[in-house]
Amino acid sequence: MGIIETIIIAIVEGLTEFLPVSSTGHMIIAQNLLGVESTEYVKAFTFIIQFGAILSVVVLYWKRFFQLNHSEAPKGSNALKRFLHTFDFYWKLFVAFIPAVVLGLLLSDAIDAMLEKVEVVAVMLVIGGIFMLFCDKIFKNLDDNKSLSEKNAFVIGLFQCISMIPGVSRSMATIVGGMSQGLTRKAAAEFSFFLAVPTMFGATLYKMYKLLKEGGTELIMNNMSSLIVGNIVAFIVAMIAIKGFIKYVQKYGFKIFGWYRILVGGAILIMILAGFDLTII
Repeated sequence: MGIIETIIIAIVEGLTEFLPVSSTGHMIIAQNLLGVESTEYVKAFTFIIQFGAILSVVVLYWKRFFQLNHSEAPKGSNALKRFLHTFDFYWKLFVAFIPAVVLGLLLSDAIDAMLEKVEVVAVMLVIGGIFMLFCDKIFKNLDDNKSLSEKNAFVIGLFQCISMIPGVSRSMATIVGGMSQGLTRKAAAEFSFFLAVPTMFGATLYKMYKLLKEGGTELIMNNMSSLIVGNIVAFIVAMIAIKGFIKYVQKYGFKIFGWYRILVGGAILIMILAGFDLTII
């Protein structure tokens, strides 16, 4: 994979990782249009450059990401409750993160098996797209002053597990989960971004561990410059995408993303029927 392909794939990652459009579906199309073979390095590359995308969230929201709750804990709170009150933001992220950890480890082989089925990605893109056409009407009673509880966070974490089905989109699942709990489109999207940090970082570390365990150290070292470029590009593009996405959904909602998902899913299905050998990255 050359430098041009590296940059293009990193741009696709940065643009689609935090939008409700499925980065997996876009990786399929990008890889095949570029004629990039799905080698072990290419598979590793698409996971490793997620770090750049993750970093964009931390940088954009650093004041909120590195925050403690300095308000007084409820009266009668014991030491544990006072501790959790102080680290409220991180505690709720942890609660939302747990379902994906448990199911991810239990269903790792099943998830990998689904990743080999391009038609699953295409169908889920279309189904998710149809849902997004109506989600603004489904979730009407959204509260600007909604305070996220532990229960709300856990439910959003359960929604995130749906995204283990390729083509669903982690961003779409968690945003819908947030809106189902009464969060506004902006608040749901931002919590989705925050939850992406531990989720994607954990998934990336796990894939890296498996790669290194299987002797991939030399593979990574030999392509270090490409990985650095990929992470930088993904970081910059993801920052732009996040800013634009928040402004757009606040004003216009999710309908355009629904139509876009249907278009992309339909394109993949047409490519499959036309005989293209599509390979999931």
